[in-house]
Amino acid sequence: MEMRLLATSVWLYQETGSGVQLGVLGLIHLIVQFPSILYGGVLADRLDRKRLIAFTQVSSFVLLTMLALLSAADALHPWHIYGVTAVLSVTSILGSPARSALTSNVVPRTHLLHAVTSNVATFEIGAIVAPLVFTGLITTLGITVIFAVAAAVAVPSVILPLMIRAQNIASYDGEDGKVLRRVWQGFQFVRSHPILPGLLIMDLGVNMVSFFRQVLPLIVDRLLRAGPGAVGALTAANSFGGVAGSLAVLFLARYRSKGMLVLYATLAYGALLIVFGLSSSMLVAVPVIMALGVTDAIGMSSRQTIVQLTTPDDVRGRAVSFHEVSAESANNLGTIYVGFMSQQFGTRNTLVTGGFISMIVVVATWVLIRGVRRFRYP
Repeated sequence: MEMRLLATSVWLYQETGSGVQLGVLGLIHLIVQFPSILYGGVLADRLDRKRLIAFTQVSSFVLLTMLALLSAADALHPWHIYGVTAVLSVTSILGSPARSALTSNVVPRTHLLHAVTSNVATFEIGAIVAPLVFTGLITTLGITVIFAVAAAVAVPSVILPLMIRAQNIASYDGEDGKVLRRVWQGFQFVRSHPILPGLLIMDLGVNMVSFFRQVLPLIVDRLLRAGPGAVGALTAANSFGGVAGSLAVLFLARYRSKGMLVLYATLAYGALLIVFGLSSSMLVAVPVIMALGVTDAIGMSSRQTIVQLTTPDDVRGRAVSFHEVSAESANNLGTIYVGFMSQQFGTRNTLVTGGFISMIVVVATWVLIRGVRRFRYP
């Protein structure tokens, strides 16, 4: 996925030179992902989770192969990128709640924190390798080869989930119900939960003004005056920080105040975003964006663990899906916000303002929502 996101965003920015066009990617994600995540949560609670994951990955191979062929024929246009982005957003997000919910079926409850953290670390390792491969390929073989490599990488994603040995269908709760009714039941559970609403609100408030990864080509061009190779380097540095943050969570496994850990990490994220917005060279930007990855991974791993620990299996897929609705919606709104505001008011001003707003949101959550700051790991 990381390779595809890099390739499509870099190609689009090189083709159009517009931050608004990059922001449109976030708008597309937002429109198609919101209903998909909710429906994916219902599917994760009703279907074979392994087969659902495998099925959603087939589309990645097919569509990325199509992009490679169009690029090779010099027939690739922005609307192709937007169309593929829309379809892959739907299919990937339909399988996302199943991937998260399956974790609790594979490992015992006592090891859940380690499993969630390992999942995040594995994702971040892939997000390190992909930008490095991207940087090497974009400077030597070009964007067409990158699309082809991304398609090839999708093949194991189809096969490997089917090899997992575990009961992977949620316990039947005795009620079939329609999809919308089951979505509503999931919403009712999340709304009445003592912790999840606060986490979701904070995640939404922070990321909708600070999510920058999708618009890194614009940031690199206008803030650092560098080229596509720098996009790959910064993405890899951010992901390397994510791995370090995941390892930090493992070392902090005995720190029971997981709610406070989320607050500390997210507050630091906002402060670091201000520093990133003020940087003007790769020497400063690389370590800062790496530190952003550390704090983001700590917060992400802790939030996911809290969701898994405090949710029964028969509703876990839907609870995870609402958590992902918040996260993905915030990321997409953040892409739109950063892309549009950078075009209108400057990249530096946008990032610095986003950092300050993020810190205000965290402090407000800290003060107003007691369930988050009081949560203790069992």
